[in-house]
Amino acid sequence: MRRETHAEWTKLWTMAGTGPLLLGIVALTVAMSAAAAAMVSCPAAGCGYDTAKISLFGVQAGQGAVAVLGVLAITGEYGTGMIRTTLSAMPRRAAVLTAKAAVLTALTLAAGTLAVLASVLAGRLILPGNGFTSAHGHPLPSLADGPMLRAAAGSVLYLVLVALLSLGVATAVRDSAAAVGVVLGLLYLFPIVILVVSDQDWQRLLWQISPMNAGLTIQATTRLSGLPLSPWAGLGVLAAWAAAALLGGGLLLRRRDA
Repeated sequence: MRRETHAEWTKLWTMAGTGPLLLGIVALTVAMSAAAAAMVSCPAAGCGYDTAKISLFGVQAGQGAVAVLGVLAITGEYGTGMIRTTLSAMPRRAAVLTAKAAVLTALTLAAGTLAVLASVLAGRLILPGNGFTSAHGHPLPSLADGPMLRAAAGSVLYLVLVALLSLGVATAVRDSAAAVGVVLGLLYLFPIVILVVSDQDWQRLLWQISPMNAGLTIQATTRLSGLPLSPWAGLGVLAAWAAAALLGGGLLLRRRDA
């Protein structure tokens, strides 16, 4: 397993798009979080906004770069034909996919942590100027606060799970454009479909199985009783999507020719 991990680390880290995508994850997440914090305001009478969700809003943008990184982790090799060399040198296909997942997890974890910490800092600096103060019932976002820490750590895990979901889909599809389309559709179009459905029971069910809607409940720190899922249960839904994608992709990788 050490040999496979070293090989996959070398390939992914030296891939032309890895550096820009990692920077993109951080830049998009922080920029969108800062923009969200700058656009909302809380009057003296108070407001019902969740400062944790505002500070971490950029995760919804950064996940797009994460999805592309997860897809390219394997489709780049299919595009160049290098996958044949990889599987000839390392015939244990399950070990190859596991190594790719481990390396992808490490890189996404590093970039996601930096992005989330910077987003929390941006919220801490910007929100008080827009009325989000202790006097209005909104203390500064702080990782010393349990719910805020859970929201921040859960957001990093959310990005990691999006990366693994993307890797699993890409392993099954083997085409960059198609895999990116499937993943972004699951993340961004699924919530739009929910809005089109008129039946409230179906809306609730679709919301509960939506990878993004369910997964991002981990960011909620207020009015938790009104959510269709608890924060950790919601993240568990995304974890189930990622596990199913990796399992399906792994089975196809073992059965098909390179």
